[in-house]
Amino acid sequence: MSFEDGWAAIHLEMPKRVPRTEYSAAQHWELVKEVTGIDVTVDSPDDVKAQARRAFVGPKGWNYDVHWSTLISSGEFGEMRTSMGHAVYAAGGTDYNDQITCPFKEPEEVLAFDPMEVFGTKDHAELVRRFEEHYKRNSENTPDGVNMTGVYVTCISGLIALFGWDMLLLAAGVDPEAFGALTNRYAAWVQQYFNAIGDADVPVVMVHDDIVWTSGPILRPDWYREYVFPNYEKYLRPMLDSGKKILFTSDGDYTEFIDDIADCGVHGFVMGAHDRHGLHCGEVRQDARLHRQRRHAHPAVGLAGGDPRRGGAVHGPRQAVPRLLHGRGQSHPRQHAGGERPLLRRGLPGAERAVASA
Repeated sequence: MSFEDGWAAIHLEMPKRVPRTEYSAAQHWELVKEVTGIDVTVDSPDDVKAQARRAFVGPKGWNYDVHWSTLISSGEFGEMRTSMGHAVYAAGGTDYNDQITCPFKEPEEVLAFDPMEVFGTKDHAELVRRFEEHYKRNSENTPDGVNMTGVYVTCISGLIALFGWDMLLLAAGVDPEAFGALTNRYAAWVQQYFNAIGDADVPVVMVHDDIVWTSGPILRPDWYREYVFPNYEKYLRPMLDSGKKILFTSDGDYTEFIDDIADCGVHGFVMGAHDRHGLHCGEVRQDARLHRQRRHAHPAVGLAGGDPRRGGAVHGPRQAVPRLLHGRGQSHPRQHAGGERPLLRRGLPGAERAVASA
């Protein structure tokens, strides 16, 4: 009943079991082999990896209920993007990259960049087809859970991919207003992808944007409120109008912006259960309750996965108890379905017990 349980969590209903999601565990082949019994390694043929991955996430494995996925990434930029390199994370070090390149040499080049001029207008019907095909492919590969499509390079993540951290920070520091104008130009270009999702036959959308660092905002909070969140509202409008469920993901501590993002119309948040940067799901639940009282925001659900070495869980409206202790939660969503903000989170085994007893 993975789909039913995941769908219930996204719709603020209490399933009989705690739903689960993960992001990269199915690529850790020693773990996959241990769980599935399939002899798979980093050097196995692609068809063996696909078989093992399906078994791992399926009902006889870790039984994922929600499958995190996006389609639109930095590949949309072609050669006009920065390579910042990559440390080893994947099994066998297959993701290691020591190539550092950037097509931009001066901050003025960054500030003058016009994505629409460089990348042009996309064919709307083709974008709709791509999103529908991506969702269909995901659903065929993992038929037992809730699938989705989405955009990875939504705003700040797109600028990071284009310019790299060095040029991004330098340009933002040289002229914050001009950098804001650049952000608006980028948002106007990427809007066509969200317009296409609005017309696509897909039920759930992941909006990914790494808007913060581990310690919090990269730039002044008021800069985000002038240049980022107004564009989020534009992004989300065609998806909200067509009845999509919208989930939001960012690494780091974006607690300060929970209200802003919820006001844009997002239905759920993806974040760590007890991340090392101090962002706790219970605190966000509390923020959400206050937010509901102050602003009567859209209902929202937050997301999560887990440590690649252990089992994680999707935490929907509430995991084990209808009400958490003070400062850590809220009422059962069946009692207050109008604005509660439960979370699907990147949790370690037993994290729900830790939160409930904190």
